[in-house]
Formats: sequence, structure tokens, C-alpha cells
Amino acid sequence: MNRAFYIILLAQFLSALADNALLFAAIGLLVFLLAPEWHSPLLQTVFVIAYIVLAPLVGPFADALPKGRVMLIANTVKFIGCLVMLAGMTPLAAYALVGVGAAMYSPAKYGILTELLPPEKLVVANSWMEGTTVAAIVLGAIIGGALISPEMASSILSSVGFSNVIIAPKFAIVVITFMYLGAAIVNLYIPRLPIDHRLPSRSPLFVLHDFWHSFILLWRDPLGQVSLAVTTLFWGVGSTLRLLIIEWAALNMKYSLSQATQLTAATAVGIALGSILAGKFVRLEHAIRTLPAGIILGMVPIALIWVDSLGPALVLLTIIGMLAGFFVVPMNALLQHRGHLLMGAGHSIAQQNFNENISILLLTGAYALMVRSDWHIHAIILVFGLFISSVMTAIWLRHRKDVVH
Repeated sequence: MNRAFYIILLAQFLSALADNALLFAAIGLLVFLLAPEWHSPLLQTVFVIAYIVLAPLVGPFADALPKGRVMLIANTVKFIGCLVMLAGMTPLAAYALVGVGAAMYSPAKYGILTELLPPEKLVVANSWMEGTTVAAIVLGAIIGGALISPEMASSILSSVGFSNVIIAPKFAIVVITFMYLGAAIVNLYIPRLPIDHRLPSRSPLFVLHDFWHSFILLWRDPLGQVSLAVTTLFWGVGSTLRLLIIEWAALNMKYSLSQATQLTAATAVGIALGSILAGKFVRLEHAIRTLPAGIILGMVPIALIWVDSLGPALVLLTIIGMLAGFFVVPMNALLQHRGHLLMGAGHSIAQQNFNENISILLLTGAYALMVRSDWHIHAIILVFGLFISSVMTAIWLRHRKDVVH
């Protein structure tokens, strides 16, 4: 890997770290402002919606400019989102603005890999990217949770002579603002690469037509279809699994919300380990051979039904993460490779974000409906696991003979 890749990796880590820490800071601010309880889960929704609504625009935007500059602009939008939250804008609206920046950032950060690296290095590059992103998610949750603690904020502020000047959640947001600033500074050192697949027209109708054309092109391409289907399922499953773990831990292990949330770190560690294994042992041309790991993945959560102690729970959650990381990293690399060839990397990553976030809304929505209908959590886990295995089996049977080229 060259120096430019590690610069991109550092920029991505700082930006993702700030994104995840900011979620907890925004929740803390909502609690301080005595906002209705339903506002907290709505934060994730307003963040995700930007990926869906802006998908036709952010792909062409990422391909129309040097991607390092796009990452800088996106980080600036996130930075502004923090500033307006500090200035008094409602956390929901401000976090939605940060979501706009994140939606702009994603096609550029992944798309630049296909422009910077040869195809044979994409799986390794994605394993690094996935591993650092998972690390940012775990550390972001830890840092965000620590910074909104009144004791922590008071201790730090008093040590520099600013005791009782700012409330803990806003202190956390100030720190996170500097994280975004750091990411933006790193973005300045990303090399300028030739512009890839610039749109011939900027008219809204042409942009929407181009987005629909890219959507159809990717779903009709056999290799594009399998990689898009798997990554779409993965993100919908991942978001739902976090909710399932919290409810399962409350029932089986009598854990509080904070304790159950910490359990998800085991899955994150597993994803990082699976990503490393994929980067070491899986080549791009053999990416489809990893699909059976997704079939096994559906079976493992079902075993949680009979688990009521910490040791076995950590083992199973780590295995779930390892299986997920092992097959999703090669699928990400394959999707970037095919998208780069078919329509431009930025376009394909925007399509990926569009499909993945619709999957998140649908699967978490289905979970919410089951809970509302008073389904037992064990029944939901069983249906969830069988759904994953069935869909992954269908995808594998359809595409197991496809050849990556």
C-alpha cells in the first residue's frame, strides 16, 4: 500500500470516529433539553435518510471532482453541523445536516480506492477500511459516552479553568468538532487524481435518469447484482442485530441498556478480525467463494436463544462478526471493481448506499412491527436467522458459478 492510501485511511478513521461520538453527544443533549424519548432513536433515522434522498446527487458529485476535495467538502458540512448544534439548532436538524455530509463522504472515500489501487489490492484495502471503521465505531461509542459524563466534562474543564462554563453534551460536541477539523486537515494531503466519469449534463432530469440507469445497470450485471445484494442485506441485518442483542440481553441475561450496548463491541471486534482474514486469504477473483459464510451467519444468532451467560455470548457474538467481516469485505471490493468499470466508482457507491439504507429502514421497520405485535424475542431471533440463511443460500445458488474478471 502506498502513502496516499494511509492518508485516506487516517482521514476516514477520524471522520467515522467523530460521526459515532456525535451520536452519543446528540443523545446526551436531547436528554439535557428534556426532549421526548422518541427523539433519540429518530437521530439515526434522520441521519440515514440523507443517504437515500441524496443518492442520485452524491454519486455524480463524487465523480465530478477530485475525490479528496469531495471528502474535504463533506467534512466541512459535518463540521458546520456540529457548529449549528452548538449554536442552538435542534439536535435532530443538526444531526440530519451531519448525515448530508456523511452521504457525500461515502462515495468519495470508497470510490477513490479504485482510482488509487489496482483491482488485486482492493480486498486488502477494504479489509483495512472496514477494520478502521469498526475501530472508529467502538472507540466513538466509548469516547462519546465518556465525554457526555458530567463528571468527566467537569474534571477536564476545571483543569483548564473553564469549570461550569459549558454543559457536558456541548463540551462533547466541541471536542468532536475538533475531530472533524482534524479529518479535514488530513483531507488536504490526499493527492488529486484524474476526474472519473464526469456527467455530461447537470440538469435534474438527466441526473435522475443517470441514477436510474446506474441502478438498473448494476442490478442486471451478474457480479454487480451479487455484490450489491449481499452488502445490502449485510447492513440491514447489522442494524437490526444491534436492536435484537439489546432485547435478547435484557431477557436472557438481565442486562441493563448500557450493559447490553457494550455487548455489541464483541460483534465489532469479530468484524475487524473477519476483515483481516479476508484481506489475507481472499483474492478478488475468488470473492464469491465466501458466500457460504453468510449462510452459516444466519444459523449462529439462533444459538443465542439458549445462552444466558457472558462467556458463550461473547464467543457467539464474535463469531457472528467474524463471519460477517469475512464475506462482506470481498463483496465490497467486488462491488467497487464492477462499479468502477460500469459507471464510475462514485456512482456505484452511491447506489450501494441507496440500497443499503433502504434495507436498514425495511428490516428495522419489520423488527419494530414484530415487537409491536408482541412477538417473543426468541421467535424474532429465529425468524431473523432463518431469513439470513435463506436469502444467502438463494444468492449463493444463483451466483456460485459466476467468474470475477
